[in-house]
Amino acid sequence: MHMIDLAGRVAIVTGAGGGLGRQHALLLARRGARVVVNDLGAGADAVAAEIVAAGGQARAVQCSVTDADAVQAMVDGVVVDWGRVDILVNNAGILRDKSFAKLDLADFRAVVDVHLMGAAHCSKAVWEPMRAQRHGRIVMTTSSSGLYGNFGQANYGAAKMALVGLMQTLALEGERYGIRVNCLAPTAYTRMMEGILPQDQLDALDPALVSPAVLALVADAAPTRAILCAGAGSYELAHVTLTQGVHLADPTPEALLAQWDALADRDGEMVPGTGFDQARHELRKAGLAIPDAD
Repeated sequence: MHMIDLAGRVAIVTGAGGGLGRQHALLLARRGARVVVNDLGAGADAVAAEIVAAGGQARAVQCSVTDADAVQAMVDGVVVDWGRVDILVNNAGILRDKSFAKLDLADFRAVVDVHLMGAAHCSKAVWEPMRAQRHGRIVMTTSSSGLYGNFGQANYGAAKMALVGLMQTLALEGERYGIRVNCLAPTAYTRMMEGILPQDQLDALDPALVSPAVLALVADAAPTRAILCAGAGSYELAHVTLTQGVHLADPTPEALLAQWDALADRDGEMVPGTGFDQARHELRKAGLAIPDAD
């Protein structure tokens, strides 16, 4: 088994002052990366100091990922001082859980701003340096709340599923430049999880057991366009699939509902390569000769 060595690589981890982000930063540093520890408070300084004390290289940058100018300044400073940026782990996040009936739209916007716009700000800031050096690894932190839904997390789930869409497109656009983009859906005991599960279950969800998944997604041999789930030492892949479906000669809503079981049949379902593959599939079922994508 080839050992993953990140010597010479530069990584930025957002929300790294504690919890999952801290574990990601520590593991990346142990594997040789120089690490930018980003967070809002003094936790960033503490984690950077922890890395340096262990013999690694790190710097702390305190700024909000919602501040595009501050994010750009962080990346510019890293490129000037360390010459490159190879890895971005978009980990920063907040919770504002309430049922949708009770949820204030200001809290909806706040969650989307941190998770989605924060990841977009950071990804945009590193995109040109990564394209120029023809190498990059970006990890979006999605969630099962986005993939499958969770009661009381409409804002969080919407933001987290949006990150899957962002990942899918950036992976396509970055492929020719050696940029690989993936999603991580972690299950870990962090301050955001307190009170949600019994303590014995929380104890099994050690954040350190998630970070190996991050390392796999930023290695030279990393995949691209994966949704990797990780928790309690277990790892799975999630997929957005398309059933074979049905073609209706006389499309009516009544006929559609009458064919629902056939429409939902998952035998032969596929993972489309791009969004256009849905159109190609539908046109073929309508009898048109549609060539495969190049």
